Order: sequence, then C-alpha cells, then structure tokens
Amino acid sequence: MAYVNEYGSGINLDSMVVPVKAATVYAAHENSLYLPGQIVPNIQVPAGSASAQVPLMGSVEAVTVTSAGGETDPGVDFASKLPANTKKTIALDLHASRTILRDLGGIDTSDMGRIMGNAIATAVDKAVTTQFASLTAQELTGAVGAGVLALSDIFTAVGTIRGQGEGGKLFGVVGTNQYANLLSAIGSNSFAGGEFQNTAMRNGYFGNIAGVECYVSSYLNDTDMGTTNQNPAMAIFSQDAVKMASQGGVSVEVARRPEAVGFDIVASMAMGALMIDASRGIIIEDSQA
Repeated sequence: MAYVNEYGSGINLDSMVVPVKAATVYAAHENSLYLPGQIVPNIQVPAGSASAQVPLMGSVEAVTVTSAGGETDPGVDFASKLPANTKKTIALDLHASRTILRDLGGIDTSDMGRIMGNAIATAVDKAVTTQFASLTAQELTGAVGAGVLALSDIFTAVGTIRGQGEGGKLFGVVGTNQYANLLSAIGSNSFAGGEFQNTAMRNGYFGNIAGVECYVSSYLNDTDMGTTNQNPAMAIFSQDAVKMASQGGVSVEVARRPEAVGFDIVASMAMGALMIDASRGIIIEDSQA
C-alpha cells in the first residue's frame, strides 16, 4: 500500500506517535491575539451574509444653551446637527485547512484537529496584522535600516494619536524583530527595581507603557504583512482603527472517510479584517523606501 503526502499516518508523521511530542506541537501559536475580540473588535456576521458594514461617524460640535435667547433659548429647540458618516464594508474570506488520517499509525484525531485549528488561528492573525500596514506611519529614530525601537518612539506615537482626538484605550503589537530592543530598554537602570520592570522580565508582558497594552506578534513583518522595505517595528492603535468580522469562531470537524480508511479533518473560519480609521493608530517603522 502506498503512503503519499495527502494521507497522514504514523508512517509519514512519526513524530506525532509519541504523545508527549504531540502535546507540544505548535505550542507557540496556541492562542490567537485577535480571535477573542479584545484587542481588535470582532463583529459577528449572521449566516447567509458574506460581509459586514461598519459605520465611520464624524464628530459634531456641541451647542451651549444659555438664557441669551434666540436659537439657544432654553424654551426653544436648538438646531439639530447631523454628524458626517461614511461606511466601510468588511468582506469575509473562508480560511480552511484539511488533512486525512489513515487508521494505521496511531495518531489521535483530536491532536491533529488542534493543529488544524491553530493553522486557522495563524491565518486570522496574519489577516488582521496585514491591516496595520495602512496605519499612519512614523519613522524610527536612528540610522535608516538600523533603527532601534525605543520608549521615546512609543511616547511620540501616543502623543500623535491623542492629538487626533482619540481618547480611548490603546493597544500595541511589537514585532519580534524589535522585541529584544524594547525589553532591553525596560531592563535598563531607569526602571530598576520597579514592578513594571519585574513584570516584563518575568513573563514577557509589558504591562502598560504610556497607557498602551503591549503584546508580541511574530507576524508584524514585511513578509506576513505584504509590504516592501517597511520594516514594521510596532503598531499602536485603538479599537476603532482596525476591525474584523466573522461568522462564529474556528470550526473543527472530523468525519469518517472510508475511501481513505481513515478520517477527514477540516478546520475553517469565515472572517475578514479591514482598516477603518488610519488616524486612530500609528505604525512605527524603519522604512528604507
């Protein structure tokens, strides 16, 4: 009997036969940054629809009601002002991953299902991260092509975002290429002995820098974002900058496939992401363009 790449078993996936190894596969990508919807809002799309419409509302100036009479007389309705509004449509794509496991080989279908699910989570994170490329650009300080992410870069970005009128919570995603540089800055004598430094050194979570919750992503780079010579270092944004839409969550299905004498395992998710308002975020980059 021939064993080809399309049919998985213990013969061509021998590293998964040992349960201890199976439990550690793709451990680094167990959790998606964006699927929970806390960093980037996740709009639920009802079944039967392939897109979500997101309103982008403008601001209006408030009227002060006084006793001076005229339009602002307390006894008279003052003029109504309709805010400017536009809409953006998030189109959903179907991300799917499939493999077939033969009965021969002793591979647990639940372990393989977990791996397929992680593949979808990776596709989702990449789809969202790609949208960060359209945020307002800010160059790193230092030599072109060799810039080092510093705390001052974050402070400047936050000042720019706040200057645009964004007063909400901010999130930050640091690329792995600049993670060590930023962690080194936090580990300097300037933060010695503080809980901020202790937390960052202990578990890699930065806590809050200038009100920004910071996370690390391996997808914040030119290759995964589809950019050229942009060299992204960090994205800082509010929840109104980028949004994603989906139908449910990650679905993993296992079905018997008698033709293969095994099981068909399919993981899928219908989702999409889109830049809604670039002024509500900053992409700190070391551009060589």
